[in-house]
Amino acid sequence: MQLDHLAFAAGPEGLDETTRRLGGQLGARFVEGGFHPRFGTRNRILPLAGGQYLEVVEVLDHPAAEKAPFGQAVRARSEDGGGWLGWVVSVDDLGPFEQRLGRTAVDGSRFTPEGHQLRWRQLGVKGLQSDPQLPFFVQWLSDPGQHPSAGGGEVALSKLEIAGDHDRVDEWLGGKANLVLDQLDIEWVAPNGQPGVVAAVFTTPNGLVRV
Repeated sequence: MQLDHLAFAAGPEGLDETTRRLGGQLGARFVEGGFHPRFGTRNRILPLAGGQYLEVVEVLDHPAAEKAPFGQAVRARSEDGGGWLGWVVSVDDLGPFEQRLGRTAVDGSRFTPEGHQLRWRQLGVKGLQSDPQLPFFVQWLSDPGQHPSAGGGEVALSKLEIAGDHDRVDEWLGGKANLVLDQLDIEWVAPNGQPGVVAAVFTTPNGLVRV
């Protein structure tokens, strides 16, 4: 179990302008991700050091976006002005989490601009919708060499600021929060405020940057 990526919803200015702005802050260029046919969304990716990546995602005018929880979550966040959508934890096997949470994982896929199909299963987006401090889970099915973090190195995630409760997150992760949280500097802020990712701090060619 490890932190896989962060998800950021495009604002009303759209995916192009949002990634241009973030790329300027971080001193790095986002690359084209692709279309998620099951979710009605598309994304752009910034590979990070340490096997992680930053995803900026935009909802599309597509029937899947109305039905899929992920599409619904992206739309709601974008209509609220855009910003941090959530954080995502990767696991080798979603089976135990499906049993514990009483939910079934859904399949996800997208084709990269190079023509490779990335495939994964994900679980817990409804938890994110109801309590945005909670990460959702992903199990990658594609070859590890095709992970979206490939080619990262100049920008690294340094710290995550989360409005929420460590114990609640630990419970959601099955009492294994230390496997994820010990890898990263987490600052728990505003325990009585609106839960969710407040900010992320990155080590960049421009120095430390808080987004």
